[in-house]
Amino acid sequence: MPRLFAAVLFCFATLALAAPPAELDWLELMPAADRKALEEMPEIAHDSPENAGFSDAGGLKQGAGLPEVMYSANTVAALDGRRIRLGGYPVPLESDAAGRSTEFFLVPYPGACIHVPPPPPNQIVLVRFAKGIDLADIYAPLWVDGPLRIEPVSNDLADAAYAIDAEAVLPIDEADLE
Repeated sequence: MPRLFAAVLFCFATLALAAPPAELDWLELMPAADRKALEEMPEIAHDSPENAGFSDAGGLKQGAGLPEVMYSANTVAALDGRRIRLGGYPVPLESDAAGRSTEFFLVPYPGACIHVPPPPPNQIVLVRFAKGIDLADIYAPLWVDGPLRIEPVSNDLADAAYAIDAEAVLPIDEADLE
């Protein structure tokens, strides 16, 4: 009987690891107070002084003049270490010798590196993927699976509040979005 129990337990554990993790919505990365502030934020016009929010160097860095929530690096402690699936768009950072992206930022909307304003740090996730992936089209969405970590990251391009050492990075099939 103990062998049967062990075999059944092993099968369930194997299935659990093979199944994709629970999908996380981008807004779940923001504490409730930040979500509320974002919902109440006035619309930012691209022909207004808020355009100063886009850095002179380009990229995802926030300049001055935006509502406070757009600078937020506040995180949700309960997510630290949780294995998740997050869908988003890549902003390539590093590649391997074969040209596959091994490190990139994942952002909630396409073209975030050229839009005004860029997402706040708690809406930018650094993805490390040792296997690498060919990112021929940065406007093609991806699923990223792995343990989410609260890890402040800052470089010339962006500030991020989270990081994932990806177990899998997969293109999102249009059928997944329906």
